[in-house]
Amino acid sequence: MKILKGKDVAHTIREQIKKDVEGLKNQGKHPKLAIVRLGSNPDDIYYENSIIKNCKDLGIVSEVFEKDLSISTENLVDLLTELNNEESISGILVFRPLPKHIDENIIRNSVSPGKDVDCMNSLNLGKIFEGDMTGFAPCTPKAAMEILKYYEIPMEGKNAVIINRSTVVGKPLAMMLLEENATVTICHSRTRDLEKVAKEADIVLTALGRAKMFGPEYFHKESIIIDIGMSPDSQGKMSGDIDYDKVYQDVAGITPVPGGVGSVTTSILLKQVVEACK
Repeated sequence: MKILKGKDVAHTIREQIKKDVEGLKNQGKHPKLAIVRLGSNPDDIYYENSIIKNCKDLGIVSEVFEKDLSISTENLVDLLTELNNEESISGILVFRPLPKHIDENIIRNSVSPGKDVDCMNSLNLGKIFEGDMTGFAPCTPKAAMEILKYYEIPMEGKNAVIINRSTVVGKPLAMMLLEENATVTICHSRTRDLEKVAKEADIVLTALGRAKMFGPEYFHKESIIIDIGMSPDSQGKMSGDIDYDKVYQDVAGITPVPGGVGSVTTSILLKQVVEACK
């Protein structure tokens, strides 16, 4: 059994970021991330503070643009247009989900594709579905892929089951795995015989956000599990989709929660800020 820790993966990515930032500064360029936050949701602020700290550690400039939750779609578009046109800003991150009165489709495509480090814009998503992995990818599925590659988990010819069908995680993750020549099945909460489907897979990637939903009956001794989900369990403790304590000793590899995919995601985001600056 191998615990697929995200910390080691993130460290490798961060070391490369530091080298790239130093090289850019020698050219007179300074990577900068604009963070757009609506309202003061405690989870958003926690994530924001984490990003700011990581930016500072890596030599990346960050600036927060906080707006009221009542902002209109039109005014938010105006702000994004200003950020698109500001040459000092390399990348733009908009915290989601947006308030219900905001048209997310309009906002998604108002971020310039060249500054879209969180892969909101349909053009960047479209590249992934065309098999072009040279652009900006959604950070969470990209983090999952980086873990598989770092630990040299074979993907070619393997059966990979993704339990998530969103455009943020499941669908782009499927495209990334197909590029590695895996055979991919996308499942969701209504998939019939989900236990059987998961147990027949070589690699299972879950992102349902249902704490400890999957127990040992979903896996076998050679299973590789990438747990992307995170939600509070019945005791209020943050947990992944996998019932980790009951599963981890009986599979070939598993990411912990916390300390797995989430710890790599921010590093991917900042790597893409640097790429945008380049």
